[in-house]
Amino acid sequence: MNVIKDYFIILIGILILTVGLCVFLIPSNLAVGGVTGLAMVVSSIYPAISIGGFMFVINIILFIMGFIFIGRQFGAKTIFSSFALSGTISLFEILLPNFNPIVDDVFLNLFFGILTSGIGMAVVFYQNASTGGTDIVAKIINKYFNLEMGKALLMADFFVVFCAIFVYGTKAGLYALLGILMNAFIIDNIIEGLNLKISVTIITSKPSEVETFIIEALDRGATIYAAQGAFTKKDKPVIATVLNKREFIKLKKFVQTTDPKAFVMVANVREVIGEGFKLSL
Repeated sequence: MNVIKDYFIILIGILILTVGLCVFLIPSNLAVGGVTGLAMVVSSIYPAISIGGFMFVINIILFIMGFIFIGRQFGAKTIFSSFALSGTISLFEILLPNFNPIVDDVFLNLFFGILTSGIGMAVVFYQNASTGGTDIVAKIINKYFNLEMGKALLMADFFVVFCAIFVYGTKAGLYALLGILMNAFIIDNIIEGLNLKISVTIITSKPSEVETFIIEALDRGATIYAAQGAFTKKDKPVIATVLNKREFIKLKKFVQTTDPKAFVMVANVREVIGEGFKLSL
């Protein structure tokens, strides 16, 4: 069931990405990096070559790189997502072959196109997959050089932007450059938000009830250590745990009901490695 869920979430990300590309970016000739951007450039020079078809061929080459450097699981998910993206773009081209931008303002198309496609790409990346193309190159850079996905994608996309300058002109090329900068920022911040966990420290007069709730109701672990109150000089147990947002809301309500005078400290955590969370670096 988890595998089906992963692929369903990837498909949702692909559909969001397709809307950003086909509704905003492609009709405005904004080749904002990636194999999609390169396919736009090639299709402009050779109109007989469809964007979806070109993406299909290039992605096959890059898949081999993904399998070798990233692993079989990533390759399988990437095959699914890239074929889904090529397919949805090709379907859009067939159904609406001469689709025009919804507005004439290039910046508005750039902004909403990058925002929409960035959200879609972040959803796909979060599932340890890629939409193919330069995303595979970015994922390889991310794995071996520990560079954030957005910045790695930025490095991989510069070549496409230079091509766009020659084909579409300096203005469109500079818009494309602005687009990949925005894309890097959006992807990194969305992924960070999806990875966000909450560190909770609790001092309560009813520690056993809170411990039981964390372990049994939330299925999480906790660390308990002894501390002494500076004012009362009394020993008190301190409970520390890390939860996701939904679990924290449940714990917060439980503590407020069980011990309204409990002292609770909360902090956002960008990344957690260990059992129940990310298993390795």
